[in-house]
Amino acid sequence: MKYKTQMEAAKHGFVTEEMKIVAKKENVSEEYLVEKIAKGEIVIPRNKNHNSISPEGIGTGLKTKINVNLGISKDINNLELEMEKVDIALKMGAESIMDLSNYGKTQEFRERLIKKSTAMIGTVPMYDAVGFLDKGLSHIKAEEFLDVVRNHAENGVDFVTIHCGINQANAEIFMRNRRINEIVSRGGSLLFGWMKMNNRENPFYEYYDELLDILREYDVTLSLGDSLRPGGIHDATDPAQIAELITLGELTKRAWEKDVQVIIEGPGHVPINDIETNIKLQKKLCHNAPFYVLGPLVTDVAPGYDHITSAIGGAIAANYGADFLCYVTPAEHLRLPDVDDVKEGIVAAKIAAHAGDIAKLKDADKWDLEMSKRRQKIDWEGMFELAMDPDKCRAYRAESSPEEEDTCTMCGAMCSMRNMNLILEGKDITL
Repeated sequence: MKYKTQMEAAKHGFVTEEMKIVAKKENVSEEYLVEKIAKGEIVIPRNKNHNSISPEGIGTGLKTKINVNLGISKDINNLELEMEKVDIALKMGAESIMDLSNYGKTQEFRERLIKKSTAMIGTVPMYDAVGFLDKGLSHIKAEEFLDVVRNHAENGVDFVTIHCGINQANAEIFMRNRRINEIVSRGGSLLFGWMKMNNRENPFYEYYDELLDILREYDVTLSLGDSLRPGGIHDATDPAQIAELITLGELTKRAWEKDVQVIIEGPGHVPINDIETNIKLQKKLCHNAPFYVLGPLVTDVAPGYDHITSAIGGAIAANYGADFLCYVTPAEHLRLPDVDDVKEGIVAAKIAAHAGDIAKLKDADKWDLEMSKRRQKIDWEGMFELAMDPDKCRAYRAESSPEEEDTCTMCGAMCSMRNMNLILEGKDITL
C-alpha cells in the first residue's frame, strides 16, 4: 500500500526509504523512528516532489538540526546572490533552508532552490501571497491564501510555516496585553492586519481542515508559526504568547488526525532564565511535537553580533529539548545578510546545536574527544579535518607561521601540548 505521509506510514508500522536513511544517519533503530513518527515526536520533512533531498529527522532523541534563512527582497532582488548563499549553506552542512522570498521572481528562485538542494526546504507562503496574487493585502480572499500554499506544495517545499494560531480570540488577548514590540512576526502581523481590515477570522484557522488536506496530499510538514512570539526579552512569556501556544497544541492534534506531520515554532527573544520554562511549556502543551526556535536571543543590545546572542540561547534551548534551531546572522535587525553573514550565522548555530547535543545525546561528544586526541598529538591536518570550518582553520594557520612546525605562534616553544609530550617521552625541553 502506498501511504500519503511519513506519519501515516509509521502509524501502520511501515518503514519508508526516508526512515531507513534517517536511522542510519542518526544511529537509531528503524523501530524507534516508526514509534516516534507515529506519535508525532519526530518528523521527516520530505515533499514527494523534492527529488534532490537527503532526508533528515527532527525531534526526540535525534541530533539538533539547524535552518538557514535566505531569499530575495524588493531592496536586494538578486537571485544569483541568494544561490551563492545556498551553496554556502549546503557546503557548511545546514540541514534546512527556508526561502523567505517576498518580491520578484519568487517562483523561479523556489524552483531552482528545490531542484538543487539536498537540504530540506521551507517557505512562508504568507510572504509570497501579495506578489503571487498581485493584489493588495485587504483584497485577498480567504480561499486565495490556500492557493498560494498549494502552489508551494506542488513546487516541492518540504515544510511550510503557517500562522494558524493568531485567531480572533488570541488577537483579543494580545490587544488586552499590549507589548513594547507588539507583533514582530512578519506573517503574523500581515494576518493580524488582514483580520482587522476585513473583520474576519484568520483564514488559515477558519479553513484549517482544507489546509491540512493540501499538506497531506504532498506530505508537506506543517510548521505552526508563532505569530505572537516576543520580539524583545521584556515581552517574553506573556499572556498572548502562551495563549497562542495553547491553540497550537490543539491544532497539532487535529493535524495528526489527518496524518500531517507538525513542527511547533517558538520564541525569538527570551532571557536566559526563561528558556527552560519556554521549552517545557511547549513540550507539555504541544504534546512533545518537535520544537523549532529562532535563537532565542538572550539580550536585545548586541546588533551586529546577534549570531552570538542567538548561539548562547540556542545552546541552552537545545540542552533543554529544542529540536531545531533557526540561525541568526550578524546582520539581524540591520540588513539582509550577505554571504559572509550567512556563513557566520551557520557556524554559530552549528556550535549551539552541537553544544546542546553533548548534554542530551549519548556519544555526541565523540567528535570532541577525537579533536582532543589530535590536539595532544599536535596533528594539525587532523584537527582541520574535524573542525566545523576547516577552511578558516587552515587560513589562520597559514597567515601566522610558527618557527617550529609542531607549535603555533601563540605559545611557540612554550606549547604545553608539545612539552608534555616531550616530558612523558623522557626528552628534554628546549625553549
